Amino acid sequence: MTSPNEQPTLMQVLREAGAAVRVFDMGRRVSTLTSDEFERIEEARTPYPTPFLHHAWLGILIWHPKQPAQNAIWFLKLPLDEQGYLVQAARDDLVSRLLLNAVNSQQGALEEDALKDNPYSFKPEQEKMAIFHARAAQATSAPASAYYEAAQQYINGSMPLDRWADLALQGLADLVVRLDDNSPALAARIPEMPEPVLASIATLLEHVTPPVAVRDALAARLAGALTEGEEKALLVAALIRGLSNVADERFKQQQVLLVLQSEHALEAEVIVATATRCSSALQAPEVLLPFLERLAQGKAGQAGFSRVLADLMFMPAQRALIMQAFRSPERSEQLSKAIGEMFGQTFTRH
Repeated sequence: MTSPNEQPTLMQVLREAGAAVRVFDMGRRVSTLTSDEFERIEEARTPYPTPFLHHAWLGILIWHPKQPAQNAIWFLKLPLDEQGYLVQAARDDLVSRLLLNAVNSQQGALEEDALKDNPYSFKPEQEKMAIFHARAAQATSAPASAYYEAAQQYINGSMPLDRWADLALQGLADLVVRLDDNSPALAARIPEMPEPVLASIATLLEHVTPPVAVRDALAARLAGALTEGEEKALLVAALIRGLSNVADERFKQQQVLLVLQSEHALEAEVIVATATRCSSALQAPEVLLPFLERLAQGKAGQAGFSRVLADLMFMPAQRALIMQAFRSPERSEQLSKAIGEMFGQTFTRH
């Protein structure tokens, strides 16, 4: 318990409400944060591990096994300082608002209404919301959604390929988080899957680690898409996202290099997907410099170059590698010009 004059942490507030809690990172991909990790982040003992657009994006699942009516889901977006630590004033303000709303509510419970008119709340995009709900069901031992069965029928071949429009995004998310049961059928279906449903599944797969068979099937579709025109840019972006969380880092680097060697890398959707989802692959110098060159040449222009780099350089490890690549004697005149536009011409002369 906290003393009367001490501001409690968010985790303390939740625990004192008697709730079971699961915290998810909702930024670049949906992943679990342990309670210990979150407490260290809350207390500014460690920087946020995966910042996105200078914020921590959180999904908090709150459930009461004995009082399910009090279950709640909160989506919170909290600012980070220049070193990636949670801004304590914002965290304190959030907790104060939550406590005030809880006191004003009829039961004093920390329900979803506690976020009413809260400036730190946000609504995730549909794909992340679907994955979150699929993960939340697993965490609470709840069954998958009613849409899961149709998704299974589709990948098992008992539903025609052209019936993909009958599938719900939630059903596909339930399938993706249950790959232990579904990966052989999914891998077998990917080669012939129509592009709209393939893109949806690939985008969902970035939130899990796809098994080798699924990974290889996605890579084969990516290789095919890279031989076609710019109208395939959205599919290429989705496929590189689907491959962004594979276990084999070298394999991932090879896929990113294939994309960077294609004209698709000039398209904003493709270069942004590569930057935001495959940042670990960009830690290899032989991948990072071609990425920077393509970024400088891209159709999004100088504004796109600056925005993407500002986000990447917010991560300390990535920042050091990018600064090193900027000084490579192999950089092109076009890349030097883009760097000069972003940081000033004196930077490129050092």
